[in-house]
Amino acid sequence: MQTGPQAETASPGPGTPIAVLGAGSWGTALAIQFARSGHPTRLWGRDPVQREALTRDRCNHRYLPGAVFPEALQVAPALADALRDVRDVLVVVPSHAFRALLQELAPLLDPEARVAWATKGFELASGRLPHQVAREVLGAARPVAVLSGPTFAREVGAGLPTAMTVASPDAEFAAALARNISSTQFRAYTSSDIVGVEVGGAVKNVLAVGAGLCDGLGFGSNTRIALITRGLVEMTRLGVALGAQRETFMGLAGLGDLVLTCTDDQSRNRRFGLLLAAGREPQEALREIGQAVEGYLAARAVHAVAAREGVEMPICAGIYRTLYEGLPAREVVHALMTRPIRAEID
Repeated sequence: MQTGPQAETASPGPGTPIAVLGAGSWGTALAIQFARSGHPTRLWGRDPVQREALTRDRCNHRYLPGAVFPEALQVAPALADALRDVRDVLVVVPSHAFRALLQELAPLLDPEARVAWATKGFELASGRLPHQVAREVLGAARPVAVLSGPTFAREVGAGLPTAMTVASPDAEFAAALARNISSTQFRAYTSSDIVGVEVGGAVKNVLAVGAGLCDGLGFGSNTRIALITRGLVEMTRLGVALGAQRETFMGLAGLGDLVLTCTDDQSRNRRFGLLLAAGREPQEALREIGQAVEGYLAARAVHAVAAREGVEMPICAGIYRTLYEGLPAREVVHALMTRPIRAEID
C-alpha cells in the first residue's frame, strides 16, 4: 500500500545532516534533491580525486554535468566525516558493491542511525535482496528503507517534476524520508512492501536490456509493448513468490519504472541492449557506456533466483541466454512466439 508524505511523523530536524554515500549520477542527484528540499546533506564518494573535484567545482561534471550543488550540500572528505552526527544514511552504490560498503560503515554508525538505499538488484553470489543483505550486516533492529521508482538522475538534478516510492517495514522511517526528499518539484510516496519495490527495481533492469535489443534489431513497437506487458507479468510472478504484494507492481516502482527504463535512451540498460544489437560484445558495450549497467549482472541473478523459486520467466531467461550463452536475440523472440498458447492471466 502506498500513501503520500505524512507531515505529522517525526523526522530529523532541519539542522540534522543526511549522509549520501555514493557520488555517481544517481547518488549526486539524490543528494542535490535532499539539499534542495532544505536539509543539510553530506555527499561522499570512494574516489579521493573525485571528492576533491566535487568540492572545488560544486558540480559533478563527470556524472551529472550542469547540476550545481545547493548551498546545503557539502562533500565529506572521509566516510567517518559523512556519518558524524547523522540520523539518516542513504547508500547509492551498484548492487555488487552494496554489502562491502555496509560492512565498512557498520562500525561507524550511531546506534540510532537509520539506513536507506537506492541500490537495485539481487546480490549475485547469494540471490538475496538488498534488505536481506542489510539485515545480515546491520542487524534486524536497525530501521531500513529503499528508494525506487521511475526516475532518471539527469532530470532529478535539473529539478524536473518527479515521483518515486520509499518502502520500509518501518512506517515512521518511510514517511520521514518521503517528507525530507519531497519538494514542489519532487513527490515521494510511501510503501510497506520493501520486497515488491526491490524486486521491481531488479527485474526492470533486465527487461530494459531486452527492450534495447528488440528496438536495436528493428522488431518494432508491437514487440516492445509485448515485452513490457509480459515482462510485468514475470516481475509480478517472481515478486509474489518472494512474498511481495501484487498491487505494488502496478505502481511507481513496478510498472512506472519498467516503462521508463524500457522506452527512454537515458536508461543505461536500454542503451546496453541497443549496443548489443549493433554488434558489440557485452564487455565492449559496458566499456562504451562507462557506468554501471545493472541489468547485465541482474540477468544472471534473476535467472538463478527464478530457478531457485521455481518461477517461470521466459523473457528474462531469453535475455540471460543472449547475454551469457550467446543465443541470438532473434532466436529468443522466435522461441517466445512459438511457446504453447495459454491464458494471459495466471
